Amino acid sequence: MTHGARVASAVLSALILGSALAACAPAAPAAYRAPRTPEGTPDIGGIWQANNTANWNIEAHPAKPGPVFTLGAAFSVPPGLGVVEGDEIPYLPEAVAKRNANGASWTTLDPEIKCFMPGIPRATYMPYPFQIVQSADNILMTYEFGSTSRIVRMNSQEKSPAPAWMGWSLGRWERETLVIDVIDHMEDTWFDRAGNYHSDALKVTERYTAIDANTLHYEATVEDPKVFSKPWKMSMPLYRRREPNARLMEYKCVEFAEELMYGHLRKK
Repeated sequence: MTHGARVASAVLSALILGSALAACAPAAPAAYRAPRTPEGTPDIGGIWQANNTANWNIEAHPAKPGPVFTLGAAFSVPPGLGVVEGDEIPYLPEAVAKRNANGASWTTLDPEIKCFMPGIPRATYMPYPFQIVQSADNILMTYEFGSTSRIVRMNSQEKSPAPAWMGWSLGRWERETLVIDVIDHMEDTWFDRAGNYHSDALKVTERYTAIDANTLHYEATVEDPKVFSKPWKMSMPLYRRREPNARLMEYKCVEFAEELMYGHLRKK
């Protein structure tokens, strides 16, 4: 057999083997299609919760001692991989100092300490569940922390009447994904206890996509030209609470913060 014939034979054998392996390989799984509401849109209703440490810090972070040393390991900061894509928030140089100052004094400055509404996207990944309820025209999202809620107005161009702690949410469906544009935020909300913050120019574009019956893929694209040099994104899975009696419990934390906020006004 000539050299050319041997090469041709080897190539043919490789092609035959490749075809055989391809035939044996499992087919790529089909994209999940959520059940439908009576209106024909994906049904993502239910009680959901994140399972990460993003409320401590949305960026990657090591374990740290808690704010009260006498409690030892209780309330220490758990380590986390972070949820920011690219692993770094693109702060403007002049904005970094404020983030650092916030983080150094979070036990008095963080709005969560005072039971203020957490804002978007933070409400999504606090260590408490939230519930999605769908109707033909609106989607209600209600959060266990502080009995907070917001209405997502679907396919609407209605204008926001004023800035709000949970912003102003306008939604639409893009095939299997719920897309929500959230604007008109109060600049007082933070992203986490590490002091990551924004201004009143914040815009958040959220995406909720069911990837199986019990998991949503959540993305939030953050834009704020006053604080960040470019848009950036965070993402995470959200898990359905599957207990037979799953429901949101009452957690009205205002009474827990009254002494912190108003104790100095008590008449002596």
